Amino acid sequence: MWSSGYGTCVTRNEVARLDQFPNLDLSGDLVELAAALIDIPSVSKGEAVIADRVELALTNCEHLEVLRSGNTVLARTNLDRAERIVIGGHLDTVPEHDNLPHAIEGGNLFGLGACDMKGGVAVALKLAAELVEPIHDLTYLFYECEEIESRFNGLALLAESHPEWLAANFAILMEPSNAGVEAGCQGTLRVEVATAGTRAHSARSWMGVNAIHKVGQILNRLNEYSPRVVEIDGLEYREGLNAVAISGGVAGNVIPDAASVTINYRYAPSRLADEAVTHVREVFDGFEVRVVDNAPGALPGLHDPAAAQFIAAVGSGPTPKFGWTDVSRFSELGVPAVNFGPGDPSLAHTQGEFVPISQLMSTHAVLVGWLSGS
Repeated sequence: MWSSGYGTCVTRNEVARLDQFPNLDLSGDLVELAAALIDIPSVSKGEAVIADRVELALTNCEHLEVLRSGNTVLARTNLDRAERIVIGGHLDTVPEHDNLPHAIEGGNLFGLGACDMKGGVAVALKLAAELVEPIHDLTYLFYECEEIESRFNGLALLAESHPEWLAANFAILMEPSNAGVEAGCQGTLRVEVATAGTRAHSARSWMGVNAIHKVGQILNRLNEYSPRVVEIDGLEYREGLNAVAISGGVAGNVIPDAASVTINYRYAPSRLADEAVTHVREVFDGFEVRVVDNAPGALPGLHDPAAAQFIAAVGSGPTPKFGWTDVSRFSELGVPAVNFGPGDPSLAHTQGEFVPISQLMSTHAVLVGWLSGS
């Protein structure tokens, strides 16, 4: 059991068994709200309970229209302002690793999803409750299944079923960015590079061809590969081509006739999705390459007036986003977007992830000031 500065924590098994969680208090303390969100398990495809709590809390805000599709919840103002801003974040997390419930230590809030990205979701929920008369119309978006294959992504599904819900002039994704603006995002491509052999009894290995041994040729190409560093709008995006899984084998006495290496290519946003596939096929010329998943990146878009105004409000220069975020999806919809949220992105998905309480407060303060015109 983890210690907490906010009352008695139950164990993860007790939380799961109770099948009930306190309602979210959007009028209370921001840290308490973030802690409450962390303590609701919401691994991808298991967001029903947290979506229920978010929907209920937002429904209690009379100035908001609340809509829901699956486990994606949207709330918006309708004040006939000249511009509309989307503030969004995903509700799901990666699987638990003995990091529930939350804990507070040394000015940091620990727990599954604290950094990626329940800290950012907490900030957005507080804004939704507080900003009754913002200078822009606001759409708050809390969506499911960001951490798994893109076909399950709640934002992608919403773009197909209700694209009008996402219409906006600018979007802010509350992804962890150390409370600064991270512009654009890398594309991400996953492929399986396969080898083929001939099955045989391992006692007569000369009668077969070992497909696993051929994997060494794939790994050699990866070891010899020099990833690009690409400058766009003064920001440097570092690419990467890496093996993330290997599969193969039949039995302990069989020469395998098939094997494959799963490879992840993180590519600069100046490279189109099809170009990324072509590049990877060239690197592994002579092998069978099967595309598993491919999500294009997003250009920084720093010259967009809304982005420039927001960056000025943050008060520090932007940095490149190393990783893929749904900024890319907004870019495809023609909505300029940036990443801006509390937490160090390098801590995302780690067992000890945390969000600094000071960053919860600072991102909240920046957004309140910018959206209220103060």
